[in-house]
Amino acid sequence: MRKRTKLPNGFGCIKKLSGNRKRPYAAYPTSQIGGVTPHLCPMRAIGYYEDWFSAYNALIDFNRNLQPGSISAATFTDIYHAFFRAKFVESRKQFSDRSRMDYSSAYKNVPALHEMSFCAIRKHHMQKALDECTLGYSSLSNIKKLYSQMYKYAMENDIIEKNYAQFVVISQENDIEKGEPFTQEDIDRLWQHQDNPSVRIILMMIYSGFRISAYETIEVNLAEQYFKGGVKTRAGKNRIVPFHRSIIPFAESFHPKQFNGDAFRRHEFYPLLKRLDMLYSNSGKKHTPHDCRHTFSWLCDKYAVDDLSKHMLMGHSLGSDVEKSVYGHRTLDELRAEINKIDS
Repeated sequence: MRKRTKLPNGFGCIKKLSGNRKRPYAAYPTSQIGGVTPHLCPMRAIGYYEDWFSAYNALIDFNRNLQPGSISAATFTDIYHAFFRAKFVESRKQFSDRSRMDYSSAYKNVPALHEMSFCAIRKHHMQKALDECTLGYSSLSNIKKLYSQMYKYAMENDIIEKNYAQFVVISQENDIEKGEPFTQEDIDRLWQHQDNPSVRIILMMIYSGFRISAYETIEVNLAEQYFKGGVKTRAGKNRIVPFHRSIIPFAESFHPKQFNGDAFRRHEFYPLLKRLDMLYSNSGKKHTPHDCRHTFSWLCDKYAVDDLSKHMLMGHSLGSDVEKSVYGHRTLDELRAEINKIDS
C-alpha cells in the first residue's frame, strides 16, 4: 500500500469527512495564505474524492496551475489586480476610461490595506481605511464601490465566504449635491456662444434640470416636446419635463445614445468653461455639471415657478407633505406653462 506523503507548508490540506460518504476525502487549497491560518481564511474544497491519494493528486494539479500574482494570493493588492484584469481586460464589456480611473484611484486611496491578507481583512479594517481618506464624497463612494466589487469577485471565485464590504458605511455628508448656480451673466455668455454644440448641451441641462447621467438614457419626445427620464430617486425617475421654448432646437438635435456623461464632463464641459472664463463661481468654487441643475432650481425660484411644479420638474420628494403628495397633480400643459415662466 502506498505511504501517505507529509504535505509541505503552503501545499494545502486533506480532511476525511464524517459520515458514510462515497467521496469522504476533501482537498482544500493552501492551508496558510499570507501567514493567515485556515480558521481565519475559510476556503472551499477544490473537490471530494474516494481516497486520500486521489485528493493528494488533485492538490498537485491545483498547485501546478497556480501562478505568482494569481487570485490564490492573499494580499488585497493581488486580489485587486486579479479583479481589475477580469473586469477590464478579460471581460467583453466596454468600460469608459473614467470607470477604470475611478477604480484605480480608489485602490490607491486605501494604502493601509494593500499588503494585508485579503482573507484576514474585516469590516473594521476597510472602515478605518475609508475614514482616513481625506478626499470628498465622490472619492469615498468609489472606494466603497471598489470594496463591493472586489468582494463580489472574491466570492464568485471561492476566495472568501462572507462579504464584509456590505457593512462599510460612508459617514461623510454627501457633497455631490452641493454646488453653486451659474450667474445670469454666465448664462448670457453661454447664449452668446449657442452655435457651439457643447454650449447647447449645457444650456439644455440648465433649462431642464436633469442630472448629467440622466441624459445618457433620457427619452426625447419630439411629438409632445418633453423629456422623460431621471436617475437616483423614485420621485426623480421617469419624470416628465417639457422642453423650455428656448431649447427646443437643442432638444430636437440631441441623441442620448451618442452622449456619454463622463466624456462630456472631461472633454467638453470643463475645457469649454475654461475658454469662456467661467470655470469658477464668484466664491472661487469650481463649477461642475451638477451646477446646471442648481441653476435650474435658482431660475425656478427667480421666475416664481410654483412650488409643486418645481418639485415635480426636479424630481424632488414631497416628503411629509401629504396633501401635495396625494392630491398634487400637474398636467403636461400646466408644467409647460410653469417652466416657460423662466425668461431666457
